[in-house]
Amino acid sequence: MNYVFIVVALVIASLTGCAQRSTMPENTSAADALAARPTIEPVGSVSLITAQMRAPSLASDTLGTRVDIGIVPFTTRENAVNKAAFGDWIFDEIKQKETQFLPHLLSKALIESDLWGAVRVLPEADPSLVITIRGEIISSTGLDLAVHINATDSSGRVWLARDYADVAQLSDYPESTRFTYGNRFDGANYVDPFHDLYKRVANDLLAARDGLDDGLLAETLQIADLVYARDLAPERFASTLTENEEGLLRLVTLPAADDPMLARVSDMRYRHHLFIDTVDEYYQTLYEDIQPAYVLWRRYSLDQTEETLSREATPPSTTTYGDSRSFLALSQRYDRFKWSKIYEHEFTELAAGFNNELAPAMLALNGQVHGLSGTMEQQYREWRGILRALFELETAPLSERDLEE
Repeated sequence: MNYVFIVVALVIASLTGCAQRSTMPENTSAADALAARPTIEPVGSVSLITAQMRAPSLASDTLGTRVDIGIVPFTTRENAVNKAAFGDWIFDEIKQKETQFLPHLLSKALIESDLWGAVRVLPEADPSLVITIRGEIISSTGLDLAVHINATDSSGRVWLARDYADVAQLSDYPESTRFTYGNRFDGANYVDPFHDLYKRVANDLLAARDGLDDGLLAETLQIADLVYARDLAPERFASTLTENEEGLLRLVTLPAADDPMLARVSDMRYRHHLFIDTVDEYYQTLYEDIQPAYVLWRRYSLDQTEETLSREATPPSTTTYGDSRSFLALSQRYDRFKWSKIYEHEFTELAAGFNNELAPAMLALNGQVHGLSGTMEQQYREWRGILRALFELETAPLSERDLEE
């Protein structure tokens, strides 16, 4: 019943020339809202730099394939003007999930370059990885995307701290994004309208790596190993690193190559990476499930932006509502709204599980079975706690009775 009232309200608002304006502040137009958005130079057309395009003898590339990257869910910058202008047709649930699967799109570009180690999307920064990428969504509609990207390594060195923007065109949204039951979405062959933005980030991250000499990059990899070792056993590895006047971690001493404690750390890291591979697959599945509704939202917002700007450029007249062209425009607007509500409901059902508790995970370690429960974030933290406890147990000094046995 509520759905019927919403549809009727939309049609009435359209007939009075006020559709999509009720949430906007007085004297604020869609054009004003767009003009007030952050002005970041779009990245334009970008070619991704790949391993095949690089000289095979580059030492930095050999070291670079050992640089594992973790991308954490983005945050969102609230923008009151944009929210007022587009609030009628932004799906809050989609905006929330967008922070979790935009990192997946960035990871795809980094993986495609074939110039890095493992690239994973994780619920929070992971001490076992060399680089952590964080992002903030500045603005996001079907028309444009602007983000701030920050990338730091295990030593605390900043590799990237930059704003990026890209602009979409109608041609970036094929007819399959109009979503009718006879024309379902083809996700396998869909190219994201803002793929150039992710390529630019990947290229810039590579440029930052190329700016480091091989010795510094090798030291960064050693620091990353010790940061994870210190996370498992703070007391044992506390003296291996120090913080300099710039706030960066530097090596003080390296454990011996045959140090049995270091070998145990390496073993724990391997087990941990098997687990976070599964976590990354979970984010990938989330994106694949939600992608149809997300693309619909982008296409819907692009249509609405163009329509609103066109309507403001041509003030409504009471003499035009009997015109067949006006009736056709109204029908198309209603049809878009109808399908948006259908897919908003479908999206909500698909996405609901991500916020709820996952099915308990059962993991076997050293002959013992450990159960994980709760959300993805909770299971991830619980897993790290189990590894710390297991490491402490395995490395505890042997008692006299143990030695006798």
